[in-house]
Amino acid sequence: MPIDSALVGASTNSHRHEVDARWTMAFSAALGDTGPHYLDTTGDVVAHPLFPIAPEWAVHLEGRDRFAANGLTPDERLKSVHATHDCHVHRLVRPGDRLDTRATTVLAEERRPGAYVVTRLDTTDANGEPVCTTWQASVYRGVAVAGGDRVHAQPPPLPAAVGANGGSAPLVEIPVPVAANLAHVYSECARIWNPIHTDVDVARRMGLPDIILHGSATLALAVSRVVDHAAGGDPNRVRRLGGMFRGMVLMPSEIRLRVFADEVGDDGRVVAWDLLNAEGRAAITKGFVVLAP
Repeated sequence: MPIDSALVGASTNSHRHEVDARWTMAFSAALGDTGPHYLDTTGDVVAHPLFPIAPEWAVHLEGRDRFAANGLTPDERLKSVHATHDCHVHRLVRPGDRLDTRATTVLAEERRPGAYVVTRLDTTDANGEPVCTTWQASVYRGVAVAGGDRVHAQPPPLPAAVGANGGSAPLVEIPVPVAANLAHVYSECARIWNPIHTDVDVARRMGLPDIILHGSATLALAVSRVVDHAAGGDPNRVRRLGGMFRGMVLMPSEIRLRVFADEVGDDGRVVAWDLLNAEGRAAITKGFVVLAP
């Protein structure tokens, strides 16, 4: 069944999460990121910059349920793939935070691969102060859009340095190992469960060769390396991060982060990168991390 574009502009309920150190530490440990900012509880522990994807997950599922209530079948729901991610970090999450997250469908349009849907996720703390704003696009492969293309809000433009490598050689290449069990470990530690990442039977029924690593886990692995490389391992400097998901990451494998730009501009210090999978194909393009100067 098609996705109904009449749902563009609609928001989910607000979902509340109580964040503790067990959750934030598990998220980082699943990625193999054992920096003291994440695990040393004798100091000021913070969550990984991509941690908001974890509490956002329940809200994202409610948004998909609304499409299902309008006719999307269970198998069509499973055909949703993470296409782009753009997280604006107002401040890092900390253990003890009480977070409220709401999602708004802001765009739906029919594209050749399927229905392209953009969601804005707004997360605030107990005082109502913004913690992060995420613009996330999904593609429902092979699913049409009913009611015509509709736009409630356009996603913000990417930093100027992103995607400007023009075939130039990378400034640096960093190998990133991907363990055979990473998708299972990340699913439980992040509390993000989608069977295409852990259940071979489901993955193959969806046309995949095997289970694949979550796009968010792949992005988080890259962000960890960028923070180590360009921010001295200090995640508190991260102001924005994102990328476009282009290819599968299988396990076990080794992927490669390639940094193409590291420059200071109006957006802050922008590190632009991409990520190649083990076959040398693009896994993430137009990757970026914006750091406080």
